[in-house]
Order: sequence, then structure tokens, then C-alpha cells
Amino acid sequence: MIVHDRPVRFEDIDAAGIVFFARFSNYCHDAMERFFDDLPGGYAELIVGRRVGFPAVHVDSDFTAPLRYGDVARIEGTITKLGTTSCHFHFKVMRAKDGALVATAKHVHVCSDLASMTKLPLPPDVRAALERHISA
Repeated sequence: MIVHDRPVRFEDIDAAGIVFFARFSNYCHDAMERFFDDLPGGYAELIVGRRVGFPAVHVDSDFTAPLRYGDVARIEGTITKLGTTSCHFHFKVMRAKDGALVATAKHVHVCSDLASMTKLPLPPDVRAALERHISA
């Protein structure tokens, strides 16, 4: 499991004074990048240097409580399934100050060659890094 804290910024807020629902996908993507921290250069090197990407192919979210400007979103992430070319991430977003569950999200990403935009098998080092976060 990874844990990623993300402050709620002014730019994240909608006219209702709460985090705009679409921003939660950004929060989860920020957390997703942490899964690759054990690789040399992390997610950035994977994308820029190796040209291996993980575009989302399916996203499912549920929202249960608001986040407001000044809050800190605590995102806990696990991997629920690791396929040959795909990875299923599960995220719980909580309000850090009181632990209230704010949202849950499930994202499916496919390992891709960014030059050809075709799927490819997870490289062995990437698979090993991700396997450390598979939930029981």
C-alpha cells in the first residue's frame, strides 16, 4: 500500500466551495505515481526516458463526503489485480484531519509503448515494483 498526502489547493475548488469531482482523478493519479518510486528515476523516468506509459482505460469513483480548501487529502492506494499488460488500482481518499472517507476510486491502466501507443507486457522491474503493493 502507498499513502500520499495532497493538500487541497484553491484551484481545486468549485463554485460550491468543495473539491470539483474531476480533481479526484488527478489526486489518484498523483498517488499512482508513488507506486513507481522504487524504480530508478521513478514514474518520470519511465515516461520520459523509457517511453513506457500507463494510460487509464477505465475509471470508477464514488463520493461520500466533501473536501474543502485547506484540507489535506490522504490517498491510500493498493493494487487489486496485476495482469500481463494491465494494472488495477484501488484508492481510498480520506480527509487527513479526521480520517473521514471522502471517496473511493478504481482505475485500470494498461502498460503502453508511448511511441506506438500500443500495449506491452509489464517490464520485469515494473512488475516487481507493483507486486509489492498487491492487496490480499
